[in-house]
Amino acid sequence: MRPLTRLFLGVIALAAILAAVSVGLPSHVTVTRSVDINAPESAIFPYLNNLRVFGDWSPWSARDPQLALSYGGPASGQGAQVAWTSNKPSIGTGSMEISKSEPNRNIELAVNFNGLEGTSSYEIVPAGSGSKVIWSFVYESGSSPMKRWKALMLDRFVGAEFHTGLDRLKEKIEAERRPTMSTVSPPPEGGVSTQAEQPAAASPGATSPEAGATAPAGAQPNASDAPKPRRRRR
Repeated sequence: MRPLTRLFLGVIALAAILAAVSVGLPSHVTVTRSVDINAPESAIFPYLNNLRVFGDWSPWSARDPQLALSYGGPASGQGAQVAWTSNKPSIGTGSMEISKSEPNRNIELAVNFNGLEGTSSYEIVPAGSGSKVIWSFVYESGSSPMKRWKALMLDRFVGAEFHTGLDRLKEKIEAERRPTMSTVSPPPEGGVSTQAEQPAAASPGATSPEAGATAPAGAQPNASDAPKPRRRRR
């Protein structure tokens, strides 16, 4: 048998084995990542529901500062759309459209990640003093052997992107909610005291105006009140 024929038969056998194995692979895959954010659900929801701020925390804009973004439909809520294009093959092109929006709780989207079509969602739930944001992607591979093998790699690659994006979202929200520290001006040179001045201590023997007309100690008596000297008789 010629070597070329052997190679051809080997490729066919390998393809048959892969196709047979793919039958046992799942027909759909769910990728999920989450992050805790120190903010209430009502403060987080607008960042997810408004796709025109998606570029501020998108994992793809972090990898490609030249990422081109375009928008369609309303700015937020059902029907809002965002699409992106990158010169980096690992990012390529993609789009998202909100199909359902439940205020402060859940957002569902139809997505295309560089040719990988599926459904995605953001879920916001209470977590301690803040909230947890869960970003999920569901991919239906159907009966296609190639799609089923592709689905096996989704958790690694798509999961890494989701992790990066959620970390950026957390950083942005918490930074914008952090209170600004007021600057305290130093005291003017010369050491002006801000302590209230205390009244001078009263002199010994002095009394308050309400204590009567007692003369202060050490005061000289009035000359008219002094006893007059007696005249000597001649």
